[in-house]
Amino acid sequence: MATTETFQITPEQAELYEERFVPALFAHWVDAVLDAADVRAGQDVLDVACGTGIVARHAAERVGATGHVTGLDLNQAMLAVAARRGPDLTWQQGDVAALPFEDGSFDAVTCQSAAMFFPDVVGALREMGRVTRPGGKVAVQVFDLREDQPAYGPWIAMVGRHAGADAVRMLGTYWVHGDRELMCERCAAAGLRVTAIHNHERPATFPSVEAMVLTEVNATPLADRLSQAELEAIVADSYAIYEPFRTESEEQLTIPLTGYVLVATPE
Repeated sequence: MATTETFQITPEQAELYEERFVPALFAHWVDAVLDAADVRAGQDVLDVACGTGIVARHAAERVGATGHVTGLDLNQAMLAVAARRGPDLTWQQGDVAALPFEDGSFDAVTCQSAAMFFPDVVGALREMGRVTRPGGKVAVQVFDLREDQPAYGPWIAMVGRHAGADAVRMLGTYWVHGDRELMCERCAAAGLRVTAIHNHERPATFPSVEAMVLTEVNATPLADRLSQAELEAIVADSYAIYEPFRTESEEQLTIPLTGYVLVATPE
């Protein structure tokens, strides 16, 4: 399995993450996560590794005035952006390895596109289950394995040819939990009973190939690891990689992206 990245980022990268990554990729998965968690009016909801808060903000719309949403993230730069975008929500810095909440504090706990960054995913799942009330739901969204991604897989291999194994390890982090059977085993080890797995394809959309590359680079630690020559070569070769996913009349790039939302409940 690939080594995970902590993805500690700067305030500037957090702003770019919200401005570019969220609408291009993460916003497309929000409803799938909240539907799987059955988030509804009056509930107390925790969004773990909330980033700049896209899931938490939409969860707040669902729970309404009688519910409450808390977003937790380890990265203070992410939380600063989240607080500006959702000033009425609770934002808390904390580690999923030791959630700063009492047992059974929440009706639903969500985690979108973040499990791949947890050094101990079983421990993280155990903590999410601990703070979930009996009968509540834990919903974790995960991307499929890299080899099952028809567009991102070849692109990462190309980046590796230019930028080396370190870049591949970082970009490979996204896909490390794509094995559904293994994730179910991890849930069992964490004391969670898997009740459903919802498979989805939610494309990533970018205004151009170059915009996709710059988003991937500048909103992540990869920005500090590439030379200008490497970046220019990656942009140039990305046009060939992504030619099948563009139309002749439009510059916009639509990249197929598959994954699943696993739903579990505390035993």
